[in-house]
Amino acid sequence: MSEIVRLKGADKVRKRAGVMFGSDDIEGVKHTLFEVVSNSIDEHKKGYGGIVKVVKHKDMSYSIIDEGRGLPMAWNEKEHAYDWELTLRTLYAGSNYNDDSEALGLNGLGLCATQYSSEFMNVTSCKKGKTYSASFRQGRPVDKDSGEFVKEDSDMTFTEDEGLRVISVQSGKSSRTGTTIHYKPDMDVFTDIDIPSDWIVETLKKQAYINKGLALEFVDETADTKIRYHYPNGIYDYVKEVSSGKGISDIISFSDSGKGKDRADKPEYDARYEMVFTFNNEITRQECFHNSSELTNGGSTADAISTAFISSIHDFLNKNKLYNKGDKKIKFADVQDSFIYVISSFSTRTSYENQTKKSINNRFIKEFVTGSLKHELEIYFTENPMEAGRICSQVLNNSRARCKAEKTRLDIKKKLSGKMSFGDKPKNFVDCRTKDMGKRELFIVEGLSALGSCKMGRDSNFQAIMPIRGKILNCLKSDYSKIFKSEIITDLLKVLGCGAEVKVKGMNGISSFNMDNLNFNNIIILTDSDKDGMQIRCLVITMFYRLAPTLIKEGKLYIAETPLFEINTKRKTYYAYSDKEKDRILGKLKDRPYTVQRSKGLGENTGDMMWETTLNPENRKLIQVSMNDIESITADMDVFMGDDIEGRKRFIEEHGHKYIDYSEVM
Repeated sequence: MSEIVRLKGADKVRKRAGVMFGSDDIEGVKHTLFEVVSNSIDEHKKGYGGIVKVVKHKDMSYSIIDEGRGLPMAWNEKEHAYDWELTLRTLYAGSNYNDDSEALGLNGLGLCATQYSSEFMNVTSCKKGKTYSASFRQGRPVDKDSGEFVKEDSDMTFTEDEGLRVISVQSGKSSRTGTTIHYKPDMDVFTDIDIPSDWIVETLKKQAYINKGLALEFVDETADTKIRYHYPNGIYDYVKEVSSGKGISDIISFSDSGKGKDRADKPEYDARYEMVFTFNNEITRQECFHNSSELTNGGSTADAISTAFISSIHDFLNKNKLYNKGDKKIKFADVQDSFIYVISSFSTRTSYENQTKKSINNRFIKEFVTGSLKHELEIYFTENPMEAGRICSQVLNNSRARCKAEKTRLDIKKKLSGKMSFGDKPKNFVDCRTKDMGKRELFIVEGLSALGSCKMGRDSNFQAIMPIRGKILNCLKSDYSKIFKSEIITDLLKVLGCGAEVKVKGMNGISSFNMDNLNFNNIIILTDSDKDGMQIRCLVITMFYRLAPTLIKEGKLYIAETPLFEINTKRKTYYAYSDKEKDRILGKLKDRPYTVQRSKGLGENTGDMMWETTLNPENRKLIQVSMNDIESITADMDVFMGDDIEGRKRFIEEHGHKYIDYSEVM
């Protein structure tokens, strides 16, 4: 017997949702919502309806309400079915297959596929003074009154304008038109149906500025919030909002339209675009849309922008002799570093990457937009030479920064790459024996005297020691070239093994860092408790913050607390880590006489004392360095260790009294 099975009806979607929506997780559910919203937006683009409302209900169902023309209801002689049925119950049936469509919904899949994959869908459509309604459950129509499934082979009789099998027709003189679709994605189809409200807000905002004049409203019943977006001037208003008045150029708008073919034997079609952009040193943003669908994977228009801007800016730099000897030709990454743009293109024929519409590959659109942008930029640069000079000089500066960053990356890779062998082991580093990375610990200690005490007191099986000589470089006040000339820092990074995270303008992401190459499970900073020790500790934390913040985020960095006081009796020595703990011990102490003295520096301690107070995992006190509040830490680091001298001075004037020990000053 054959094992071949053909899926029919709703099962085409319900059993293979990932094929239709890209995935069967929350990403697929997001796509169902966007498909329904797209139909309402298409109505606006055709001149019907100025507002679309989306509601997230508490039961994780969703409503989309528009003021368009309502669902098509008539009998379709060609297809021998009602138009409503083709729209809601037939895959690959739609009105946008014609060559002159600029609609979001082109494939005739979205609404039907969403209905098939829903636990329920209720549709209400108002047109010509009548209200039509239909209900579906798990991809099948249900009787509105009884709630029972309608038999697929039932005898159907309809009046000319009813169409719907399960329908309520309310005659009247109401002028309201539009469609309301209330549906709940089915947990039997998807793994999660709770679309994040932030995603809905972001998506509706984008559609508001891409579709000039359209108002989009979101009501979140789960949070009891409501938000509305409306951009009368479309993407111009949005780019102005994003740039926040911090641009180094004006907000510039180009637009054009044309007609062409993707191939000689293919039909001709119309295309048009609007691009609004500005250059900004603090904010960057690049967004492409086609027929109102965001092209997150780029494609024809993104390629056209890259080609046109590189060519035009390079020509300006060459013509005005702004390149220096040794400068490399600019790349688009150099433009992007200061670039805010939104391009919205439309065409009556579109070749999308797939149903999710993340990219287009129309050859004519790419050629048309490239040529048009080059022409517009040539005119703009000629008519606005000072503005052009600012833009192009900034791009050239970005290119120089990128090249410098790449050189830094290669230098770091050369210095830190490869496994550390016995021959190139940093001087004075004392390794441990175990190869079990889950047990290995590195103590970063202050000076050679502390190294001696720790070496005598440690468990050499799993505890390694790396001494640092004096106060290391302040990594927040130094550039990378200076940082990586520091032997102390490069030696420590070699010992750690994971490399460094380098973040420089003109360089994407991190370089030379691999968490998997970290040689230790715990990294513990161990310094004296005096002022010098505290400063060294702060400088080491600053180094990790600048060069390896991931180690802090992953909870690998600790500070070892050392005792402040030794309380000696005839029978026992007690250690106190604070004044309060000292007073508590003395209050309970019955042994007399006793002596209290401040603990000596680490280098003066015996090995036994180091093990008992600081190294023994069962007794020691460690403080984990955390980045839970990373913004606060960033601000504190910049105040205490950065270049803002005036900010540090203001902080000391306002808060210094909280930290001064006046008993030492008097």
